[in-house]
Amino acid sequence: MFDGVCNLCNGAIQFVIKHDKKSVYRFAALQSDVATVLLNKRGIDSSQIDSIILIDPNIAFYTKSTAALEIGKSFGGVWRLLVVFQWVPKPIRDWIYDFVAKNRYSWFGKQNECMIPTAELKAKFLD
Repeated sequence: MFDGVCNLCNGAIQFVIKHDKKSVYRFAALQSDVATVLLNKRGIDSSQIDSIILIDPNIAFYTKSTAALEIGKSFGGVWRLLVVFQWVPKPIRDWIYDFVAKNRYSWFGKQNECMIPTAELKAKFLD
């Protein structure tokens, strides 16, 4: 799940789609009804988490830097080297993540509404 009106977040989703060779990821904007259902089911208060949320069905969910690292590692190849960043203490990684998240609208801009996927990408988005 991602902030559907954030230009940085939308760019990150496009990056994931491009590198997700096994087509395992599905996406939902945090502002969507499906995200609300998924978050409520897991007891996640989205108003308290200013973050990407990666849900691994029936296993766990990840937020902030851990979610980004888990996604990156799953691409395989050279991307697996991202595992070295898990050695950085989570509070430090998340502080950097939070700093970028706090400034993402002023640095990258914001859309008035969530991205609407093209017909070919529609299957990758939950509705």
